[in-house]
Amino acid sequence: MGQSGDNPKTLWITTKTPSYIQAFFSKLFRGLLLINLKFFIVFIGEYKHTIDPKNRITVPSKFQGQLTDGAIITRGLDNCLFVFTNEEWKRVAEQIKQQSFTTANARAFSRLMLAGAMDVKLDTQGRILIPSYLSDYAKLGQKVVVAGLYDRLEIWNEDSWETYKLNTEKNANEISEQMSNLGI
Repeated sequence: MGQSGDNPKTLWITTKTPSYIQAFFSKLFRGLLLINLKFFIVFIGEYKHTIDPKNRITVPSKFQGQLTDGAIITRGLDNCLFVFTNEEWKRVAEQIKQQSFTTANARAFSRLMLAGAMDVKLDTQGRILIPSYLSDYAKLGQKVVVAGLYDRLEIWNEDSWETYKLNTEKNANEISEQMSNLGI
């Protein structure tokens, strides 16, 4: 927890801030326009999990608290699934909506992401149900990988993830150079 150097009226609370402090500040500053309370939700890491016979997956425990209000699961890129918090989904959906529907690629991407989206809720054991059409899209078997990518989770077929990761690691230098050309 700390203050942003950009705006002294912004109080930054991260996911590492204890939940009782998050709750305290949420109640304390609710409705006040002078304070801009921001929570950072950061998903990082790689976790191997299994899908049960009812097509449910346990969300890694370190992320469950960030998804207590539900989440959105949708088709991702590279044949994986994306899982967004509701707040992040609103931002992503708004960006997709801003694209012109007069271009074929914009319509196709919109259909891929929006038509495939589904609201999901954690059950009491921290699991979410993956709709069968999404499981089929990502070719999910019993073994999967949940990858945290800062603002979203990705769910991969374990073999597909390993292949993708090996190819990416093999080409890391080329990828790095291309990213540096973009100023990253």
